[in-house]
Amino acid sequence: KSTVVRALLKRMPELTFSVSATTRPPRKGETDGTEYHFLSREEFEQRVADEGFIEHAEVFGHLYGTPVEELRRAKQAGRMLLMEIDVQGGIQIHRRFSKALLILLIPPSLEVLRERLTGRGTEDPEALNARFNQANEELRSARKSGAYDAVVVNDTLEDAVRKAETLIRKHRRTSYD
Repeated sequence: KSTVVRALLKRMPELTFSVSATTRPPRKGETDGTEYHFLSREEFEQRVADEGFIEHAEVFGHLYGTPVEELRRAKQAGRMLLMEIDVQGGIQIHRRFSKALLILLIPPSLEVLRERLTGRGTEDPEALNARFNQANEELRSARKSGAYDAVVVNDTLEDAVRKAETLIRKHRRTSYD
């Protein structure tokens, strides 16, 4: 997903990336405010109580959410907010923002998903299995929810980016012009 998001941002200057907040610790090379806003659990929970997120969820024991400030920042810049969020967040966005375009980016197969997760090298085998099982469940949940406007199979990067770009441009013309 991250690779597709980065490619879309390069091709579409009308987009701005939403930096999510999380309670998980930074991975090697990640910096606060770039990949994520890293918060303590207490800070995150206080922001939830203050309605400081447009969506939030707990995933693998860590909290993730999109700060309201990210949406404000995009609006002030006259740009569309591009969010890379999980299915729980997508369903929340669908409920709150009727004009939002939700694209479900899926792998070509579960076997390819497992290969991609393994290739990242960021999790031990137990965490990898948990992430794979969660992704499999998210795919089922997303399809049942009816929240997503389109599904893009992330088979080849160029095709996935082109399809997502076409969907975004069409949505912008029909929803915002």
